[in-house]
Amino acid sequence: MKSSPSTRRAFLRQTALAVAACGTAPYWTPRAAGANGDIRVAVVGFGGRGGSHISAFGKMPGVRLVAVCDCDQKILDAAVKKSADQGKPVRGYRDYRKLLEDKEVDVISSATPNHWHALNVVWACQAGKDVYIEKPVSHNVWEGRRAVEAARQYQRIVQTGTQSRSSRTGIAAAVDWVRAGNLGKIRIARGLCYKRRASIGKVDGPQPIPPEIDYDLWCGPAEKLPLLRKRLHYDWHWVWNTGNGDLGNQGIHEMDVARWFLGVMELSPRVFSIGGRLGYVDDGETPNTMIIIHDYALAPLIYEVRGLPSRRVEPAADGQKPREQMDSYRGASIGIVIECEGGHVTVPSYTSAAAYDKSGQQIQKWSGEEDHYANFIKAVRSRKTADLHADILEGHLSSALCHTGNISYRLGARQRPGEIREALRGDKDLAEAFGRMADHLAANGVNLDSEQATLGVALKMDPKTERFLGNEAANAMLTRNYRAPFVVPAAFA
Repeated sequence: MKSSPSTRRAFLRQTALAVAACGTAPYWTPRAAGANGDIRVAVVGFGGRGGSHISAFGKMPGVRLVAVCDCDQKILDAAVKKSADQGKPVRGYRDYRKLLEDKEVDVISSATPNHWHALNVVWACQAGKDVYIEKPVSHNVWEGRRAVEAARQYQRIVQTGTQSRSSRTGIAAAVDWVRAGNLGKIRIARGLCYKRRASIGKVDGPQPIPPEIDYDLWCGPAEKLPLLRKRLHYDWHWVWNTGNGDLGNQGIHEMDVARWFLGVMELSPRVFSIGGRLGYVDDGETPNTMIIIHDYALAPLIYEVRGLPSRRVEPAADGQKPREQMDSYRGASIGIVIECEGGHVTVPSYTSAAAYDKSGQQIQKWSGEEDHYANFIKAVRSRKTADLHADILEGHLSSALCHTGNISYRLGARQRPGEIREALRGDKDLAEAFGRMADHLAANGVNLDSEQATLGVALKMDPKTERFLGNEAANAMLTRNYRAPFVVPAAFA
């Protein structure tokens, strides 16, 4: 049963009054969190990634999974039944607002679609609960900043699901080594998302919503549009109303690590992108091939997305699915390459990194990881944001870099390759990246003269205000029109 808007407003009003009365947000203390001081966790959205949340928290000492929430009744019922069968029964909620009223829940762990993430955080913080939120932490820049403000206002512990940040003896050690100047100055921080994404197909008209899904709840803050693709689940990533493409899906991980190496704690002063949904025609809207540059003063951050394989592969004669390989750059396909004056560092995974001198000889290697969920629980217990490996602010900044890259693309126009090369003539690094992109597309049978890529708009930003300079069309895309009552508040009590 859904809460009414008036019930929701009363709930938030009561929370605000409680905060005002005591001068601080209510917060969890070990002995007050349930039997034996356990931290009580509820997982929201578990048709995909959320299953990992359930598994991680379900077997963690001092933590109890006490509730689950999903607007898909079939998924919800299965999880509740499974927990009962295992002798660890949990409460099931279909409506997130009802879950937040549960006083026996200390922590929200969310793996909903992107368009729900920021509201997940804000509402949970207002309800006095700590949050583990999957990446990206937002669907747009404005709401990501509101999530940070909510965490600070209500003194909540909010961890971002960028688990590379918990590779402390691996990637973190490599970051420190590079920042110490062991390879000289950083010349380019390069992120790579060479990850196969096939066509999602094409439909002739609106598709039926699966009967087990409360579509109003599923849409939440997003527009409640007809389903114009074959699958509701997962393929929401590839439409702008609910997703952010692979730049905001997989790419947020590598964008985050690249920014980590640079050590910058603000958005870039200039962003520019090139790309397109190339190599097939389907119901997806987001680019499957893309280059983005964030022009930081220290060094540029250049990001590449490729969803097509290294070359076009013809169907196998025996009818089997052909084996496809992806491109790589300096040892990484989904990773980061930090190019410095004296060599480079390649980060090919979530847990390792290696340094090479200018001749390509490996000179240093790092590996290792800690449990990202356990790090979050440690901070929940200590009440220290500094204990988090991936605080909400880090998640906001890296997510926002993906969003601004997408805004540049969405404001652009299709151009012939010669026109794109002319526009890039003053930037040899970006021109080089486009040349490799063009070769990659040609290997997949894409003719850029006929199937043109989009040349994005170069956008300047004031990193302090997180607003673009002199482009109101771009500024309008920093947020969205929220669908009541699923509205991210502009300010907090």
